[in-house]
Amino acid sequence: MARTPISFTLNGSTADLFVEGGENLLDALRRGLGDLTPKYGCGQGACGTCTVLIDGRPQLSCLTLAEAVAGRSVETAASLAEGPDLHPLQDAFMEGFAAQCGYCTPGMLMAAKALLAENPTPTREEVAEGIAGNICRCTGYEPIIDAILAAAERMRGRAA
Repeated sequence: MARTPISFTLNGSTADLFVEGGENLLDALRRGLGDLTPKYGCGQGACGTCTVLIDGRPQLSCLTLAEAVAGRSVETAASLAEGPDLHPLQDAFMEGFAAQCGYCTPGMLMAAKALLAENPTPTREEVAEGIAGNICRCTGYEPIIDAILAAAERMRGRAA
């Protein structure tokens, strides 16, 4: 099968690779580029653990053709920390015990990042709606929602 060259921005850097026709973005990121932060969950778009941001909007990488991101910007959970400094969402998840097994966490973080970029002062209901496409089987959603609200508050404090 012919492979197609694509180029896009991954976490602020140019990413160039060859992809198979019909290859999804999740496989391209994990196998082609070695970014293991987006997880393979259901492979059908139902669990959200593969959520990445494409041009700032949350998308399921298991349902996105790799070729569709050519020339676009993709962010994964690997983009959140800056060296040893965790993103406020990561700090809040850690401090609030919002990750138990951690499998859903990268998708939750990316959905939350998109939510807070669009709405820096979300209500509890808006946070629940913002992560509605992401399934957690371990912690329940209360610690996750609490962590996102705590991160929003911290991020507003940084901006002030």
